[in-house]
Amino acid sequence: MPMPSNKLILASSSPYRRMLLERLTHDFATVAPDIDETPHIQEKPESMACRLACEKAAIISIDNPEAVIIGSDQVAALGATVLGKPGNHATATSQLEQCSGKTVIFYTAVCIRAEAANFNEIYVDLTTVHFRELTPATINAYLKKDQPWDCAGSFRSEGLGTVLFASVENQDPTALIGLPLIWVADALQRAGIKLLDH
Repeated sequence: MPMPSNKLILASSSPYRRMLLERLTHDFATVAPDIDETPHIQEKPESMACRLACEKAAIISIDNPEAVIIGSDQVAALGATVLGKPGNHATATSQLEQCSGKTVIFYTAVCIRAEAANFNEIYVDLTTVHFRELTPATINAYLKKDQPWDCAGSFRSEGLGTVLFASVENQDPTALIGLPLIWVADALQRAGIKLLDH
């Protein structure tokens, strides 16, 4: 659905990304992008996150060339294994068992695109999560409370997920939730979106 000129659109159906962007502005629309998120053969996690973020922004910009579009995607990797959204308790249990005592890297990619203005910037934030040694009882108790079926890595960092961590290393704590606001705020202003009145 085309939007009026100079509008901001979040190309996402994620409630987490919407809530994060609302910290910067309420003047935006959300449109769910319809893309194939199947990983390519031998695709590296960082490349996958970038590709999907760019595809989300590009497909929404087709009908909204005057708008500034934010596309974002996050890929969690345990070594060479990509951890997707679990979808259910059993898969989430298996993921957290794999993550116990291990390190998982989250690649959060953002593409900000304004077709008519010929503006296109891409950024990837790396977050390193070190998991504690997790007992089956801890995993089960956590999953019952947070039910993170729609979260890559099977936890909600904005919820109780932090009880599973030994430590976290990143440049922007909002990246782990799904949108690195420090970079996004800067890029949006470069794209002509005013976040502060001067």
